Amino acid sequence: MLLTFLYSCTGGAALLYVLYRWLIPAAVQYHGGLALIWHEVIVEPMLDTLTQSTRPQRLLSAVQKNATRGDPCSVVKAIDQFCRSKEWAMNVGDEKGCILDSVVSELNPTTVLELGTYCGYSTVRIANLLPPHAKLITLEFNPDFAAIARQVIAWSGLEEKVQLVEGASGDLIPKIKQDFGVQTFDLVFLDHWKDRYLPDTKLMEACGLLRKGSILLADNVICPGTPDYLEYVRSSPRYESQYFKSHLEYTKVEDGLEKSVFLG
Repeated sequence: MLLTFLYSCTGGAALLYVLYRWLIPAAVQYHGGLALIWHEVIVEPMLDTLTQSTRPQRLLSAVQKNATRGDPCSVVKAIDQFCRSKEWAMNVGDEKGCILDSVVSELNPTTVLELGTYCGYSTVRIANLLPPHAKLITLEFNPDFAAIARQVIAWSGLEEKVQLVEGASGDLIPKIKQDFGVQTFDLVFLDHWKDRYLPDTKLMEACGLLRKGSILLADNVICPGTPDYLEYVRSSPRYESQYFKSHLEYTKVEDGLEKSVFLG
């Protein structure tokens, strides 16, 4: 009787592990809503409780364990490996990251604004491609995320190129010219709260932070999606917009980046 009970428990535990580790993650790979619920609503809180840490803290540990200090490419690789083999996280990711890299390399900007730092993944990708003396300002609302991002950026050796500012984008954008001495931005990367994409874009316009030729590059425009922002940049005569089809980070769900050139 006892052996039967033990076998049942062992078999049940094995089944749960297989479901958790392989079957459910494979099933949600193709459905954006289910993927976000599984990774952010179920898995992340569960692991936070079990490990008494947060996902950003675990991501930082992976960087410190697997990346070479002062090597930005190894930092990016360590985060991608962590997110593909350990825990999913909403970075721009490796696939869309290549699109981001190509836009940065082609533009060769000297002034960049990033809205939404999270753990610093895209910050490192962008800063690593910037020319000497370029300035990257990245805004992060969550102080816990900002604390991790500072350590990730420092580990990559790019802290001198990056100015990370904590606070709400709606409060900080009007102060940028006065507080940071930047008149306009060559590139703006939008990757924060999706419902802030459109109001922050209009706020940047009103504050004169965009010049003719400034580029807005927006992530997650399909999943979770930013329909009001897409309608605006695609229909406004002030923008010339192009969609780069890709996938939601570390999944097979369609997502993409919207590149919009400000025409003045």
